[in-house]
Formats: sequence, structure tokens, C-alpha cells
Amino acid sequence: MFDQKNPYLPYSVIIDDIVVETEDKSLKTFKLVIEDEGIRQNWNHTPGQFAMLSVPGKGEAAIGIASSPTEKGYLLFTVSRIGSLTTALHQLPKGARIGVRGPLGNGFPVNSEFKGKNIVVIAGGYAFTTLRATIVYLLAHRQDYGKITLIYGARTPGMLLYRNELKDWEQSGLVECHITVDREAPGWNGIVGFVPAVTERVAPAPENSVAVVCGPPIMIKFTMPALEKTGWKDEQIYLSLENRMKCGLGVCGHCNVGPVYVCKDGPVFTRARVKGLPVEF
Repeated sequence: MFDQKNPYLPYSVIIDDIVVETEDKSLKTFKLVIEDEGIRQNWNHTPGQFAMLSVPGKGEAAIGIASSPTEKGYLLFTVSRIGSLTTALHQLPKGARIGVRGPLGNGFPVNSEFKGKNIVVIAGGYAFTTLRATIVYLLAHRQDYGKITLIYGARTPGMLLYRNELKDWEQSGLVECHITVDREAPGWNGIVGFVPAVTERVAPAPENSVAVVCGPPIMIKFTMPALEKTGWKDEQIYLSLENRMKCGLGVCGHCNVGPVYVCKDGPVFTRARVKGLPVEF
């Protein structure tokens, strides 16, 4: 995407809308519009990529792109309030200007390895953001893929993201949805249980299929055996990972693990690739 001389210089964007996603207000989705019309029209990313969001005087942070490339004219980022930068972003009103640098990293191979395959999407917590982009993209090109299965969990019903879209996907019949929460909650009539246990219960078939997995490290760790039990191979499993990304360009070295830079060579890796990296990953 970068056509500017300085890849560290962000594009100016306007906050067009803000949606509070969770009952504790710790997660908000920001709809951003790039001010330069030419850049806005030429922006193109792949589901799974990220960008650097910057607030003047506060720094920048790597955030996964939650919008699909098929959603034109704007970008969506769902941001968790966990530090000074994200807190400053949460405090901004609609109409404020911030910076976006990207798109960065690699994404899911939706136009190559995924074509003609059944897709199993497994997500936990607010890591669902880039997988939301992936599902929207798959549905926009529904004829190119087989069955789409979603297994998604959060701590409580109030912490689930994109609840209206989840309902729409389930009612459409285009996505087989298994939405779960960690424990019983008043008014919740859906599945109760952790994502790895639900994955084992659903037992998605590995034949002509790929799985995309994104969530807390502990969720990913215990989801892998659940897939192995039903015959999934490492080459069929795509993980979206993060590791202290700072510059986004593979220059600063903060996200270096063995021979790879997570920001440049990732954040999407097959499980087979991850197994070949140092144990710290």
C-alpha cells in the first residue's frame, strides 16, 4: 500500500463513528476515513493484516484491521483499552484526527490456499477482530468457499463482539455458528464452555478444510490438541499471532523470533511454521 517516500509517516484519518462493543466499555470499534481521497480509494488489504494507529503525543500501536477489503471507503479497528495510547484513543470524540500506517504484515491466503475449502474460524476474546474481517470477506465471495464454521467465545455474553452481526450470520444459514461463554450467565441460553472444549465437541472435519485460529495464547495452546484429535494437520491450521510489534516494518527488532519478524513475516503463520520457531513463540 505504501506509495509515500517515508513508510513511517502515517496517513491522516478522521474518526467517523465510534461503537461501544462491550458492557464494560473496554472495547470500542472506530470507523476511520482516510482524508486523502486518492489514498482512500487505493487502500487495499488482506484479511488478517494489521496497521499502526497513532495518537499525537501518545505514540502508536499495532491493531488488527477489523474491516474487510470489500467494505470500501472506511476502515474498522476494534481497540481494547489497555494502556496509555489506547486509553487516549478511547477518549477521543467523533471527528478527531489520528494517524494510520499500513496495511502491514501478511494476511490469510483467502485468494489462494483457502479457495474451494471449508473454513473453520476459531476465535477467543477480542482477538476476533481480524477474523471478523475474514468472515465478511468470505461471505462477499461465498461461491468461492465451502462450508463456513465459526467457534467463538468470550468470558461473558456482554464481552462478545459484533453481536448483531453474529445474530445475522447465524440466522442467514451461511455460517454455522457456535457461540460460547465461559460460565453460566443470566439470560444466556447459548453454549457454555471454553473454546477448546467447544472445538472438541463440534469436531470440525479436516477433509478439504483449513482452520484459522486467533485468541489468547492459552486458548490457542489448548485448541491445538482438540483439532489434532480429529485429524487436523499442522499445514491446515493458520494462526494469527502477536509479539511486541513496534515499527511494523521488521526494522526495530522488537518482534524478532529466531529467523522471523512477526510484523513482517506474520502475523499469520501456519502451525507447521510456528513449530519450527524457538520455543518462546
